Amino acid sequence: MKDHSDIAALMQDIGARAKAAAAELAFATPQNKQAALVAAADTILERRAEIMEANERDLAFGRDKGLSDAMMDRLALDDARIDDIEKSLRAIAEQDDPVGTVMAEWNRPSGLDIKRVRTPLGVIGVIYESRPNVTADAGALCLKAGNAVILRGGSESFHSSAAIHACLVQGLAAAGLPEDAIQRVPTRDRAAVSEMLTMTDVIDVIVPRGGKGLVGLVQREARVPVFAHLEGIVHIYVDKEADPVKALDVILNAKTRRTGICGAAECLLIHRDVVDTIGQGVIRALLDAGVEVRADAELRSIAGTVEANEPDWGCEYLDSIIAARVVEDLDAAIAHIRRFGSNHTDCILTEDDSAAERFIQRVDSAIVMRNASTQFADGGEFGMGAEIGIATGKLHARGPVGAEQLTSFKYIVTGDGTTRG
Repeated sequence: MKDHSDIAALMQDIGARAKAAAAELAFATPQNKQAALVAAADTILERRAEIMEANERDLAFGRDKGLSDAMMDRLALDDARIDDIEKSLRAIAEQDDPVGTVMAEWNRPSGLDIKRVRTPLGVIGVIYESRPNVTADAGALCLKAGNAVILRGGSESFHSSAAIHACLVQGLAAAGLPEDAIQRVPTRDRAAVSEMLTMTDVIDVIVPRGGKGLVGLVQREARVPVFAHLEGIVHIYVDKEADPVKALDVILNAKTRRTGICGAAECLLIHRDVVDTIGQGVIRALLDAGVEVRADAELRSIAGTVEANEPDWGCEYLDSIIAARVVEDLDAAIAHIRRFGSNHTDCILTEDDSAAERFIQRVDSAIVMRNASTQFADGGEFGMGAEIGIATGKLHARGPVGAEQLTSFKYIVTGDGTTRG
C-alpha cells in the first residue's frame, strides 16, 4: 500500500495528472468516450461480487460509526442498485456528445462568421458523502463532457467507491483514453478536501454533493468556483383545486419512496379550504406509512401528529419526518416557500391552470413542479442519464447538472482576410 501521509504532495500529483489528462480529453472522439463508458458498464456487472463485498465493509464501518438509518440507506448497495449504476453508465454513453456542439451561429455585416461552440470545463473536483453511485455518475458525466475529474468520496463509502472507480478506469483503458481522466483520492484524510478547495491552478470547478455541513464548508473555504446546493427543503402545496387521488399518490411517493434523497418532500402546505377533506386523508395516510408528521396548531387535532416547532419550517430531515401546516391561500404558500425554502424543488398540486401558472412564475426554485412527485428531481429522470448534483445557484448551471451543464463554450470567428475599419 502506498504511503499517503504527505497529503499536499499526493494532491499535487493527482492534480498534475488530471490536468494532463484533461488536455487530451478535450479532443477525444465521441466514439472513444462512448466506448469507455460501455466498457465500464460491462465491468460493473463482471465485478458485481467485488463491489458487494466492498460495500459490506463500508456498511460495517457505518454501523460502527452509528450512522442514521437514512445514511445507511444512502450507503447500501444491492443487486438492483448495482444494476441501476450499470444502466446509468449506458444511458450516459448513449447520449449525444455535448463537446463541439454549435450553440449559435450568425454572420456580421463585417463579413465575419461567428459560432458559439461547447467546450469542456477542464478539471472538475467532486466532493461527496456516502452514496457510492455518485462515483460512477460523476465520473461518467465528467468524461462525457470531456473533463478530467478528481473524486473525493466520503469515508463511509471508501471501499465501495474504490471498487466502482476501478471499473471506470478499466473502461478508460479499454477505449485507449488516459486512465488519469478519472482519479479518486485514495485516503480518508480530510486534509485532502482542504487541498482540493485551494487548487485554483488545476481545478476549474468544485461540485460538493452531500449534506448542509459538507456543502457549507465547501462554499466557505473554496477558492475554486463551486456548483452547489445547501439543502433540499422541498415543499408540496395542496391547492384548494387539488385532485384528492393525485394528491394522495404524489405526496406519499414524494415523502416515502426514498426519504434520504434531496428530492424527498420535507414540508406539506395545505390550503385551508381542503384541510377537512384532502388534508385529513393525506396526513392519516402518511402516519399509517410510518411518517412522523410535525403539525401546526390547526393540524394537531389529527390523532398521531406531533407539535411542530419553529425549526421545523425550513428543515431538511432526510428521514421519515414531514412538517405540515395550513395556509390561507396560494400566495401564503408562496410566501412560506420564499421564506423557508432552499430554491431546490417545490411542487403545487392543483387542477386550476391559473393557480399553477401563478405558482410557477413566483416560486424561484431550480425545479418547479405541478402534480408530480418531487422524487423526480433527478438528472436521470430528466433524461440526462444521471446527474452530478442539483445546483440551486443561478450562475452557469441550475437544476440537475448533467454532461451538457459540465461544459463551457468558446467563440469561433472566421473571416476571409477581413479587417476592421
